[in-house]
Amino acid sequence: MDQKTQRFYYKGNQAKQLRAFCAVARTGKVTVAAEELFLSQPAVSLQIRALEEELDAVLFERRGPNINMTREGQDFYEMARPLVEGLDTLYGRFERQVRGDLESGQVVIAAGESTIIYLLPPLVAEFRKRYPNIHVELRNVTGRDGLAMIRDDEVDFAIGSMLDVPTDISYQPVYSYAPALIMPPGHELAERNNISLEDIAPYGLILPPKRLTTWRMIDRVFQQHKVPFKVALEVGGWEVIKRYVELDFGVSIVTGICLRDDDRLVARNMSNFFPKRSYGVVMRRGKYLNAQAQAFLEACADFSMPDSPWRSGHSDR
Repeated sequence: MDQKTQRFYYKGNQAKQLRAFCAVARTGKVTVAAEELFLSQPAVSLQIRALEEELDAVLFERRGPNINMTREGQDFYEMARPLVEGLDTLYGRFERQVRGDLESGQVVIAAGESTIIYLLPPLVAEFRKRYPNIHVELRNVTGRDGLAMIRDDEVDFAIGSMLDVPTDISYQPVYSYAPALIMPPGHELAERNNISLEDIAPYGLILPPKRLTTWRMIDRVFQQHKVPFKVALEVGGWEVIKRYVELDFGVSIVTGICLRDDDRLVARNMSNFFPKRSYGVVMRRGKYLNAQAQAFLEACADFSMPDSPWRSGHSDR
């Protein structure tokens, strides 16, 4: 094979050309670069010349046994060096990130406000205890925005609650909580244990916005029982809803996940009318999870949530 044919052979193999160029630029000698790359000296020289022809630039000045970078060569080296270093570490980074090195990387989770406030803190704490070097990023989003992120692979998965599951989405429930009617102390219904939908109907309900799952679920149940109801206030967030109930703006139907021992509220279990609310893992069907995301889900499966009368389905508090 003559030199012209050899140079044509080496053209187009950009990764090898760049490795040869950076090795020569760093060591200042073709012979040393050839030893590092386990190539012959002529092979390295041909790769350099093929690269110069493709760039239509002179990268090295050759004076006998000495070789020095030109100004163009120096500029090109600054651009090429990080690319070559990235290529050289690419396989190792892939192995660590995807194939099981849990000493680095991140997991990105979409979740609604109630999930972030009430459900995720102990789960994230358990995960960080096991894998302190993995970065956890929580994206606070509503249901529709969370689904868009899942479909666009902007997050590894979501944790939340779903009533209607699209065909391209997988939902695996993990925890469930009973529904509760909440009211301020001294309310007319506070002394009653068995409360019906007809009992609630005269009082204004404080509910999340209509676009959210809770509003749709409550509306569906009242319609199924043909009981009209009125909405006193629409406001987002369980903590805000509880605060307005405390201030006697109305009553509300909430999920037991948000109830705490120090709430200044009276709560009654409404499982006879409203379904339990499940929370679980939401992801795109066929989604491949990296090692960090898989480790988070495994930590969630192993972790025992603190006991709650609302999670276990017990009756009134």
